[in-house]
Amino acid sequence: MAEDDGLIAGRYRRVSEIGRGSMGVVWQADDERLDRMVAVKQLVLGATADEERAVRRAIREGRIAARLRHPHAISVHDVVEHDGKPCLVMEYFPSRSLGARVAEGPLPPGEAAAIGAQAAAALAAAHAEGIVHRDVTPANVLIGEDGTAKIADFGISRAYGENTVTDGGVLAGTPAYLAPEVAAGKEASPASDVFSLGATLYAAVEGKPPFGDEENPYALLRRVASGDIIPPQRSGPLAEVLAWMLRRDPAQRPSMEEARRALAAVAEGRPPRNPTLLLPMRRGPSRRTVLVGAAAVSLVAVGALLGGLLAGGGDGGGAPATPVAQPPASSLPTTSATPAPGCVADYQVTNSWPNGYQVQVTVRNDGGRDLTGWVVSWDLPSGETIGNLWNGRLSQRGSSVSVENAGYNAVVPVNGSTTFGFLGSTSGGRPETLTAHCAPAL
Repeated sequence: MAEDDGLIAGRYRRVSEIGRGSMGVVWQADDERLDRMVAVKQLVLGATADEERAVRRAIREGRIAARLRHPHAISVHDVVEHDGKPCLVMEYFPSRSLGARVAEGPLPPGEAAAIGAQAAAALAAAHAEGIVHRDVTPANVLIGEDGTAKIADFGISRAYGENTVTDGGVLAGTPAYLAPEVAAGKEASPASDVFSLGATLYAAVEGKPPFGDEENPYALLRRVASGDIIPPQRSGPLAEVLAWMLRRDPAQRPSMEEARRALAAVAEGRPPRNPTLLLPMRRGPSRRTVLVGAAAVSLVAVGALLGGLLAGGGDGGGAPATPVAQPPASSLPTTSATPAPGCVADYQVTNSWPNGYQVQVTVRNDGGRDLTGWVVSWDLPSGETIGNLWNGRLSQRGSSVSVENAGYNAVVPVNGSTTFGFLGSTSGGRPETLTAHCAPAL
């Protein structure tokens, strides 16, 4: 901005620079007319651009973004010109980005889910207004001191039927978080926002995006377009929701509202009970599970990876922060049930603390053909309850408990295995030794 008295459009006085990126420079400023603090973003225009045309388009983008009013979206108040360049005047939100938070270390799955549910609520409202964000990344998710999350930078958003500042064949969005169809050259859609939010939350819990952190943007775009996702290892109860949001086929992803509900359930320690997410996709009366797309196939091993982390004391299991010292593994109750042909369940208490415990159940296929679905059941002792189950679907009638496979871990090949886990609570004392029964799904 020009070196003058710091006044923009005759009313916004710059206070300090608070951000800088590919889209422009962001200043904290004082709105002297309304006596409030705002953020002013001066958009960067390409050196060869028709500036008059670009300004018109930027103003149109501001008008599109200003249509959205939501508690978890940064509001756009005004669009002005300064030194011949467009400036977006936005809500000032003291915060730091999710990217800055992740730079300090990966987030626990529950915390990432809570942030994601808030961002999804705002994006769902945007989609209802016909607005696609097109650049959902950790840098564009802002987190306040009280944990409030807001989605920012609708500057390259698109309203249906409107032109945008990215017209002319320029790819919009950050490559590492693009949906495969966008990386392949197709138009962005609400479904691609769902994928990008899933990729953002994946990075929050795994520490890097689902396609890796390749520095060569062309190589990265090829990997994104292929949909070859690196299976998560730390996502715990969030893994199932991420698998749904990161499906390669846009038609197989949830809507943003469905994603919000599933993320909120994980954040609250509840299973994400959406039938579309939890029921395996079947083909005909045989109930054979169909795993759609390369992304889903690449995630079949998620359960096994998570099981290894749980057994090794990783943070993907969601155990309370202050458990008592774990007893030696040999003293923890373990049982292998008498299996139905080809199906064996190994139930193991991997951690315990006063009035609580953590369980990992390994489902093995010792038969002569692939399992295409499984159910594990057991009787829960009096005074014990189950909460926060991952990698399966929980059903309970009285003391009878059963867990059916999730969609992505239904198929267990011969001599293969998968896992699920949960947190349990007791009325006192150590968890009892249980006998679990495994059977193929009918």
